[in-house]
Amino acid sequence: MANIRSRNLYTRRAVLIAAAAAVTDLSQSQSLNLAGRKNMELGAFSISLAVKNLEVSKKFYEKLGFRSFAGDISRNYLILKNGDATIGLFQGMFEKNILTFNPGWDSNAQKKAAFTDVREIQRELKAQGVQIATPADETTKGAASFVVIDPDGNSILVDQYV
Repeated sequence: MANIRSRNLYTRRAVLIAAAAAVTDLSQSQSLNLAGRKNMELGAFSISLAVKNLEVSKKFYEKLGFRSFAGDISRNYLILKNGDATIGLFQGMFEKNILTFNPGWDSNAQKKAAFTDVREIQRELKAQGVQIATPADETTKGAASFVVIDPDGNSILVDQYV
C-alpha cells in the first residue's frame, strides 16, 4: 500500500512538473501561432450587436451580469462589460452583428503604450491575400478602421481610436 502511495505521489509530481513546463513553454510561445508565425496583435475584442430596442437589450444583458461601461442611449449605443467580456449594443447603426477589435486599447478602453497600428494590420492581411471590404486610408495616422468579411459573411471591424 505504501508502495502504491509512493508511486502515486511521484506520478502527481511528474504531472505537475510537466504541466509547469508546458505553461512556461506556452507563455514563451504566446507571440507565435500554430504556423510558427508571429501572432497578429488586434487589440481589445468585443462583439457589436445590432439590436432592435436598446433599452430592452440593456436590461437583458444586465440580468447576465453586464454593466454599462461607455456609450450613450441618446446616441443609440451602449458598451457593457462583465469581467473581461465586452458587448456593444447598437440600435439602427448596422444590420448584422460584427466582431470588433480595437488596436491600441486594452480591455478597459485605455490606451496601450505599444501596439500594432491598424494600417500595419491591414497591410499584413493584404499580403496574406485577405480582401479588405472597407479599407483604412494608409496615408493617415491615428484613428482609422477597416472591415474584412470572413468566409461565412461575418463582418470583422478593426477599429483604432488612438
